[in-house]
Order: sequence, then structure tokens, then C-alpha cells
Amino acid sequence: MKIAVTGKGGVGKTTFAATLARLYAEEGRHVLAADVDPDANLGLALGFSEEELNSIVPISKMRKLVEERTGANADNQFYRINPKVDDIPDTYGKVCNGVKLLVLGTVETGGGGCVCPEHVMLRRIISNLVLRRDDVVILDMEAGLEHLGRGTTEGMDQFIVVIEPGARSIQTYKNVKRLAKDLGVKQVRVVANKVRDEEDEKFIKDHIPAEDFLGFVHYNTEVMDADRRGCSPYDFSKSATDEIRMIKKTIDQTMD
Repeated sequence: MKIAVTGKGGVGKTTFAATLARLYAEEGRHVLAADVDPDANLGLALGFSEEELNSIVPISKMRKLVEERTGANADNQFYRINPKVDDIPDTYGKVCNGVKLLVLGTVETGGGGCVCPEHVMLRRIISNLVLRRDDVVILDMEAGLEHLGRGTTEGMDQFIVVIEPGARSIQTYKNVKRLAKDLGVKQVRVVANKVRDEEDEKFIKDHIPAEDFLGFVHYNTEVMDADRRGCSPYDFSKSATDEIRMIKKTIDQTMD
């Protein structure tokens, strides 16, 4: 199962992605969670300490590794587009609470796309993760839609768009669904986070087709407390974890 979790900034993508990863690990599954956000904090949400995370360099920032694998350097503008990457998850991944974390980072670009050695490496790694058929792979994507424009997430089984009850989040969902179709990803599902009341629930149901909707995660101060303490919400909020557990059941049913 290969899932890319996306959405606009601040909606709770990382909380959802980390808790989902912990739930699959709870079942004894092999889980690889990849952080593809420049503001990488998936590790904290999985339960890593700040000290552990400070020692991790994103793959996109490993200049020497990128040069070795692609052949690109200051004197050579040509590089391999199919570098060896199959060993990278096991070599650079770190395990916590049964989840292997791989911090990929992202490629900073000034335009709408990037054809550069770093991007080639990231795209190749993600493609390789898709081939790890026995693993559950969860990508915590960067905010926005640029990664879809670059085609980095081709080959995923489905996108899960985390939204809030608001017009901007609904627009993000619609844009992701349109771009996902161009990439050949057939399933784009929605999780509504930070839902406060029945009025919020009605707003979501009125704007999201029933076949795309996975469930609600209600506004929860325990999740905020976990974030302040740098803890995993899985360990801190039973109510939020149970709601995501129910969403996971729906995901599993649609993947059977």
C-alpha cells in the first residue's frame, strides 16, 4: 500500500500521516514513512526525539551522495537519470516505534518544475519505494501542489488530501484530484481535520463527494498539547488516534 498525504499548509497532514504509520506498525506491518516536506517534522510526530532528528540530513541535501549516484558535479553537467537508490531506505532510514523514517526533503526551485540531479534522486527513490510491495509506504508531502506538477508522486496507490472546513481546503482537494488524474492516480480521498461541530461536518459533506470521503478528525486540544511537547499524537491523544483508526479501516477496505 502506497499513500501520499497532501494538502495545504497547517491542516494537519503530518499528524495524520504519522498516526496512520503508527497504526500500521501496530499491526506488525513493515512501514516506511517518508518526509518530503522542507519543514521536516514527521519524525517528531512519530516519536523521535529532537536530538535524534538533528543528526539526520535530508537526502536532497546530501550533495556528495547525489554526485556519487548521478555522476553530476561542477565539472559535469550530464548525469544519470536512473541512479542506484534501492539501498537508500535501509542505509539512511531510522526506526522508531516500528516505523522506518526516511527524510527526503525537497528540491528548491524558482519555477514550475525542476530537472536537476537532486530531483532525479528523489523521484527515483520514491519510484523505488512503490516497488517495495510488501511495505506500507506513507509519504508526508510538502504543502501545496508543486510536487504534483513535478510528477514526484506518480505510481502511488492513492492520494489522501487532509482538509479543514473551509473554502480554500476544498479548492485544494479539487486541484489535487485534477492533477492526480493526469498522473494516473485514480483514488483521491479526503480526511477532514480540526472539525469543530455539526455545522463543520455538514459543510464537508456538502462539498466532498461521499465516495471520496474517508472520515472526520475532530478538533482536539490533546493533539496541540502533543505538538507543544514534541510528542507523537499517537501516544498523547486516544480520541484522535481512535478516529484515525476508523479512517484506516475504510482505507483498508478500499484497498482490498
